[in-house]
Amino acid sequence: MLRAVVIDDIDAIRIKNIDVIKSNCPNVVIIGQSNSVESGVKLIKQIMPDIVFLDVEMPDGTGFDLLQRLKPIQFKVIFITGFEDFAIRAFRFSAIDYLLKPLDPVELVEAVKKAEESLNKEVLELKLNTLFSNLERPKNLQKLVLKTAEKIYSINIQDIVNCESDKNYTTFYFINAPKLVVSTTLKEYETLLKPFNFFRAHQSHLINMGYFDHFIKTDGGNTIVMKNKTTIPLAIRKKEEFLALVDTL
Repeated sequence: MLRAVVIDDIDAIRIKNIDVIKSNCPNVVIIGQSNSVESGVKLIKQIMPDIVFLDVEMPDGTGFDLLQRLKPIQFKVIFITGFEDFAIRAFRFSAIDYLLKPLDPVELVEAVKKAEESLNKEVLELKLNTLFSNLERPKNLQKLVLKTAEKIYSINIQDIVNCESDKNYTTFYFINAPKLVVSTTLKEYETLLKPFNFFRAHQSHLINMGYFDHFIKTDGGNTIVMKNKTTIPLAIRKKEEFLALVDTL
């Protein structure tokens, strides 16, 4: 059984969330609740739960403030938020679980299952540190958590040269580091990285336009050459969009 607390400043929402958790997660027992950062910190220190369902925005601070006061984190965290904003992007880059209000039972059950199966506290600490870093850093200095078969890495987005798809796997290539292979589709990373000047040049290739060097047009097709000499095929249907993007560089 997972011993859990729920922290949300709005009583009606907190009570509703507790009801949804009790109805859909029989392996979770709610042992406490609070309505602020201050009371949440005291509650967690007092009862040491296994998992915390944590609101993001509260009158006396944020869920991030609460976690900063409790480091090192000794419990699993699932954020609950009503805002799809910069914080959501930070969650996704940091591989931190979050749920949107109102709670979707299917998403809740999946998040709890992932929390049960989650890796050790050192991995959670890395993810949370990446989250805190992303919340403080400017857009062009964000970090991304990548999980390979052997390890979990926190990497700088601006160090990614290109990504290559192989069915359900994505290989990341860097300017001065070994490649990493993760079991996540390229489509998901395209969604994450597009706001950071990444371009889907081909069904199997996503490139960082910051490392674009030159473009070669031949009878056999179109090729993008990156600054590290990597060559990337350019899909015919992507040519006009790519050339328009180059004009903005």
